Amino acid sequence: MSRHLLPGKKIYFASDFHLGAPTHLESLNREKRIVAWLDAIKQDAEIIFLVGDLFDFWFEYKRVVPKGFVRFMGKLGELSDSGIEIIVFLGNRDMWMTDYFETELNIKTIRRPRSYTFNDKKFYVGHGDGLGKGDYGYKFLQVVFEGKLPRFLFNRVMHPNLGMFLGGVWSKLSWRKKRTAEQYLGDEKEFLVGYAKEIEAKEHHDYYIFGHRHTKVDIPISPTARYINLGDWIWYDSYAVFDGNDVVLKSLKFNE
Repeated sequence: MSRHLLPGKKIYFASDFHLGAPTHLESLNREKRIVAWLDAIKQDAEIIFLVGDLFDFWFEYKRVVPKGFVRFMGKLGELSDSGIEIIVFLGNRDMWMTDYFETELNIKTIRRPRSYTFNDKKFYVGHGDGLGKGDYGYKFLQVVFEGKLPRFLFNRVMHPNLGMFLGGVWSKLSWRKKRTAEQYLGDEKEFLVGYAKEIEAKEHHDYYIFGHRHTKVDIPISPTARYINLGDWIWYDSYAVFDGNDVVLKSLKFNE
């Protein structure tokens, strides 16, 4: 994709809503904040990138979709119907999304990182899981879960009630250790920073925009390129906005 924004229009980026976790009440309150944010940006948004892990667990059966999140889904449908382009990158928590967003909401879903050019600025966008060096245990599981057989078995063998129950159990277990915000580990230890530098050495991009790490970070990785991690809506209520000239990382919680 390569294009110039219309006058006065902007591009918004957000990720890691993790709707459904860690409790129904916390998720519902978060969903209402997200919907309010989407409602606030609809006046000047030309494109909205939602960069993965919108849900803490999502499995899309052929004729069944997970219960809940109706405010969020309805707002996405409203924005899409109004002509705002919405692009969703699948994360590690919602990789089992298929065609529901595309057929019902006219929202494109993408799994792998992609390059875009807006107003002659080049962007590299992706959720961020499984990229860079290390974390080979997860990368093995990623290959397994992205395969056709696990999805087929989950879809055809398990009743949806059982499947969603197991997904909920997995979600709750994964949140037991998460009591505070993720900490930025430093340029040398952050695998997405290393990955962005590897891509930059091969092909220049002005901005590398990821989610996944839950760290609200905007740092230079070269004199002309920046790495931006979008944070999350658990701790930061953060997002990035491109006004046609530059990208700014903001947070509702800190009134930035």
